[in-house]
Amino acid sequence: MPQAVGFDNARYLKEQTQPILDRVQQLDNKLYLEFGGKLLFDFHAARVLPGYDPNVKMLLLQQLRDKSEIILCIYAGDIERKKIRGDFGITYDADALKLIDDLRQWNINVASVVITRYDNQPSAGAFKNKLERSGMRVYTHRATEGYPMDVDTIVSDKGYGANEYIETTKPIVVVTGPGPGSGKLATCLSQLYHEHRQGIRAGYAKFETFPIWDLPLKHPVNIAYEAATADISDFNMIDSFHLEAYNQRSVNYNRDMEAFPLLRRIIEKITGAASFYQSPTDMGVNRASTGIVDDEAIREAAHQEIIRRYFRYSCEYAAGFAEKATVDRVTLLLDELHLNVEDRIVVRHARMAAKECEKKQNGNEGIFCGAALELKDGTIITGMNSPLMHASSALVLNAIKRLSAIPDDRHLLPPNIIDSISHLKRDVLRGKMMSLDLEETLIALSIGAANDASLQMVLAKLKYLRGCEVHMTHIPTPGDEAGLRKLGVNLTTDPDFSTKRLFIS
Repeated sequence: MPQAVGFDNARYLKEQTQPILDRVQQLDNKLYLEFGGKLLFDFHAARVLPGYDPNVKMLLLQQLRDKSEIILCIYAGDIERKKIRGDFGITYDADALKLIDDLRQWNINVASVVITRYDNQPSAGAFKNKLERSGMRVYTHRATEGYPMDVDTIVSDKGYGANEYIETTKPIVVVTGPGPGSGKLATCLSQLYHEHRQGIRAGYAKFETFPIWDLPLKHPVNIAYEAATADISDFNMIDSFHLEAYNQRSVNYNRDMEAFPLLRRIIEKITGAASFYQSPTDMGVNRASTGIVDDEAIREAAHQEIIRRYFRYSCEYAAGFAEKATVDRVTLLLDELHLNVEDRIVVRHARMAAKECEKKQNGNEGIFCGAALELKDGTIITGMNSPLMHASSALVLNAIKRLSAIPDDRHLLPPNIIDSISHLKRDVLRGKMMSLDLEETLIALSIGAANDASLQMVLAKLKYLRGCEVHMTHIPTPGDEAGLRKLGVNLTTDPDFSTKRLFIS
């Protein structure tokens, strides 16, 4: 069934801009705005708020371009251990470079980069050198002495004062990073310390889309946030500080609630005055709820996202990257909402395709993979593995044939191209897997289209797969995963490997 639109970007932008400008005016025209979540390509928000533009925050910043600049923070430890951003499959340092390039395409420059908790780590040092040699201003901040309990040391020349002061020129300084724990808050507070020492009454605020503070605690959109952060044990709760101060229920998450008393003490120590923030909710400027136009649509989208997160963590657990407790946490969220994984419609169809594949093999041993894709009009397409190609390859070919109104029995790939690739893999490169993965299939398809105008038209249909839902019964090989990521589908898989081999190239 086609997904209903549940979010109005134009209305959201209209309502979101003014609270930020109001916050700046409350101060000496200097606001450090911590941006939580993803500044660009916020696909989680787009999935749980159907209709949400993944780059709507950039549209917001473009409206504030004359008044704002950006500081990008990245934790040295994330660089050192090569932490991966899941939706792009690249390391956090590579994501930081990508973010700088992407922002430039929006005509917004990153004023400076801060490497936080820096302790001369070799990879972080190399990253610093690369940026500086490309002309970027780079600062390093070490772990704050006295943090978290010794406020007198934190707010002193030994604490925040030991950090380099970052030169800024605009009233709004957006402080962002490639992921959680990047040091955004510490950078904001360090800057506040230096600004107040110079007599500038700068302030701090937080822009974070989730949890949405004025939706109910158990609203599926807020529960989807808990699922998305199950690996770092975040959970939502009623903001007791806000309830006590204003007798108003609002939603926040555990880390902000735990940090608030200390954060308020630090801000009061820096400013020398009582904070006008009475709660973590007070610190936020997010107005995401104003863009919601169809509550039922976003509830259903959030249900689907929680199921996706279950599969993602299950696969990460199978691969050794996640803990069992993370999978158990999302399982509890599914139970709380009475959801079954097959409520994701492509799951059931992929599993049926795998069973059909096994039947066709007439009892032969092997791995039987099934895949299913839901087109934007609700049509379900399936694919299965064979000696010639992987299940994902068959799936995509079947999908674009359907979009092109081509009969199922027509082969899109010329046999001579398949034979040539198989010969290369088997006889020249001495490979062990002869069937074509998705990347190889797409390349073969593009080669065949070079001399076939009708095939060129079919190839153009690939763009209509972006945003479609896909499920596979087995964890994809690197070539399949890369191909599906480039197509922009929302992929989930069962936590089973497509081969018994431990090393997959």
